[in-house]
Amino acid sequence: MNYTFASDNSAGICPEALDALNAANTGHVASYGDDPITTRAKSKLRELFETDCEVFFVFNGTAANSLALSSACQSHQSIFCHEHAHADTDECAAPEFFTGGSKVIPLSGENGKLDPAAIEAATQRGHGIHYPKPGAITFTQSTELGTVYTLDEIQALAEVAKRHSLTLHMDGARFANAMVALRKQSENVSPADATWRAGVDVMSFGGTKNGMHTTEAIVFFNRELARDFDYRIKQSGQLASKQRFAAAQWTAMLENDIWLGYAAHSNAMAQRLSSGLADLPGCRLQFPTEVNGVFIEMPPKLFAGLAARGWEFYPFVGPQGYRLMCGWDTQPEEVDALIVAARELTSA
Repeated sequence: MNYTFASDNSAGICPEALDALNAANTGHVASYGDDPITTRAKSKLRELFETDCEVFFVFNGTAANSLALSSACQSHQSIFCHEHAHADTDECAAPEFFTGGSKVIPLSGENGKLDPAAIEAATQRGHGIHYPKPGAITFTQSTELGTVYTLDEIQALAEVAKRHSLTLHMDGARFANAMVALRKQSENVSPADATWRAGVDVMSFGGTKNGMHTTEAIVFFNRELARDFDYRIKQSGQLASKQRFAAAQWTAMLENDIWLGYAAHSNAMAQRLSSGLADLPGCRLQFPTEVNGVFIEMPPKLFAGLAARGWEFYPFVGPQGYRLMCGWDTQPEEVDALIVAARELTSA
């Protein structure tokens, strides 16, 4: 089976991250993050975001999102998210578990993006203490449907959050891909502009989907939210005893903008794939291809034919909707091979 387009999690570890793991694998250092390699990685992230943020490393995105939200919400509060958000559809109620019962409330919005008006209306639901008190907004950048919030759209979410004293959390599992897309709109956009300067309080910064191995960063721009967060990390089983191996990869990826280079490549492969599939008979792009995912409707016969030839990708939105993801290592030849197979099947 060919899993190239099944998920950006299907790819291996990129050379820079793997070299960093090997380089860190010498001698003995302090455990649980009290080592110079972890200290350096945190410093690199503060340089990237141009602010004295608090940084913690965890093993996966579910932990990153859930623990970040647990710092913002108590059990009697609610968390607003898009109806397709990972926090609601793909995390097995982990946000509710780690917050002790906060209610995740999914809301609609075009192209996978939260609508500030929908959030505003949701804050008025219920009556007094009989309904969960709003506590946070979580939004996904880039979205689960492969689209990207503009800076203005993030600021609009932040305005609603501020008006109602809500914490604004960014699920940045594919933040690298989103940054590349934002810089197509304006090349001077910085990670700081796209996060805390736009009003984000805390983010989950994805490493795994961009070529790293089992490492995600939780970045607190609102440092007050990080109070006692090291205890949350430990209690949840997310404190790595040999944290240098998680941290070393971040330093390697941030140097010379390697993280952005791989994201630019995967975005470009998705554009190539999108262009090759969009005009096939019976096919229609469901959402703009802005990052590294292609969301497309195709006839069931075409999907079955591609599956029979060994291509693996997943049904997603709607009865004939499918998602094809490109990764840091997706090659043009692989993209073209799938396009050729699809054209042969539709012309048969």
